[in-house]
Amino acid sequence: MALPAWLQPRYRKNTYLFIYYLIQFCGHSWIFTNMTVRFFSFGEDSMVDTFYAIGLVMRLCQSISLLELLHIYVGIEPNHLFPRFLQLTERIIILFVVITSQEEVQEKYVVCVLFIFWNLLDMVRYTYSMLSVIGISYAVLTWLSQTLWMPIYPLCVLAEGMYYTYSHLYSERRDVLRVFPFKKKKM
Repeated sequence: MALPAWLQPRYRKNTYLFIYYLIQFCGHSWIFTNMTVRFFSFGEDSMVDTFYAIGLVMRLCQSISLLELLHIYVGIEPNHLFPRFLQLTERIIILFVVITSQEEVQEKYVVCVLFIFWNLLDMVRYTYSMLSVIGISYAVLTWLSQTLWMPIYPLCVLAEGMYYTYSHLYSERRDVLRVFPFKKKKM
């Protein structure tokens, strides 16, 4: 009995990658759309509670993206392992260790800006990768995929630097308050 074309061994890899990229694209586009709609609906107030509104989906998408290291290692995906490892490690540390652990900093505008940059890059990257797997190529999408990271990565580094500064200031402030607790004066 012959297998359908999409179940034959040479197509399994492409089918799996297409579904993986589609899931990632849907997750990141949901986050980006949600942030955009919230910004147009609530204005600057939406930036304060960005992490509370989309943090769970963001953590889920970044956790699933760890599979990309396995894809590259096994040979399913033709990328370089080390640069992808550095990018994923940076995002996982910032998202899970720094942002999730400090509630005071979760309300800063820089979290919203960082999430916009990450999702913008990932939406373009996953769209390009998804279509490339099935053999579809658009010149504009290829150009965006190859050049969008050039202005966005330095902006991400700047936003991450600001975030580390905020988190460091708040952790120092918390340590000072533990050592020298201020008591309210009764009037």
